[in-house]
Amino acid sequence: MKHRIRIAVGSPEKTAAGFVQAWRGAERAKGRIEPEESLCFESLEQLLELLTPRRLDLLRVLRAEGPMSVRALSKVLARDYKNVHAAVKSLEAAGLVTRAPDGRVTMPWAAIVAEVRFAA
Repeated sequence: MKHRIRIAVGSPEKTAAGFVQAWRGAERAKGRIEPEESLCFESLEQLLELLTPRRLDLLRVLRAEGPMSVRALSKVLARDYKNVHAAVKSLEAAGLVTRAPDGRVTMPWAAIVAEVRFAA
């Protein structure tokens, strides 16, 4: 299980600059730093389009129940299989859920930390 992922809103330029800064910090530390997983969106609207209340509920269920098939997940959530399948595909593409070799879906993060900054 991975510890946490940080989600933020920022421009591609800011995201690239953050990557370069992290790379240089890792070089200076000679591998003695903990890697940080992050996911950046260009806008708050884009982030909220992915992390809807229903998808957050899906993530909570996966975290609490552990790996399960999409069909079992749709039953636990009492939601249509097709909608749950589409949600899982979107969350998987973003890296927030993963699939085990047997096809079951899991939420590998202990925490998702979201950061939204507002311009001054």
